[in-house]
Amino acid sequence: MEIKNYITPAGHQRIKDELLHLLDVERPTIVKTVAWAASNGDRSENADYQYGKKRLREIDRRIYFLTKRLDDAVVVDPATREATDQIFFGATVTYADETGQETTISIVGVDEVDMDKGHVSWISPIAKALIKAREGDTVKLQTPTGTKDVDILSVIYQKLE
Repeated sequence: MEIKNYITPAGHQRIKDELLHLLDVERPTIVKTVAWAASNGDRSENADYQYGKKRLREIDRRIYFLTKRLDDAVVVDPATREATDQIFFGATVTYADETGQETTISIVGVDEVDMDKGHVSWISPIAKALIKAREGDTVKLQTPTGTKDVDILSVIYQKLE
């Protein structure tokens, strides 16, 4: 069973940019280096050749991975979602735990996780607990230290960077 690769437009663009950079800049540079190193003769003791071939394999693996991720991507733009207080992919949610500490997270694709920005994957435990809940609901969140109740304070859909 294939899991959908939900992604925001900004995340989709970042993956496309990385793929194009690999294809247009890095790979051609390494190919030139490998060709130059191969023309120097004995390849068994040629570090430029050996490193270049290794780096080329790494780049090709990354290109394959990114291409596959883009092929499987389902782009969902939270900024165009109709107004609702229910939590789905792309929602920016503010919730409070039992101590009253407020936290704001945005539910994004697995390729876009960035804890510094508060971006969590839609398949993470917190997102799974929040999805389909509504503003004002209290949900149970399983944590390593036990179950916590969190109150959903606000749900908005906005453009994510």
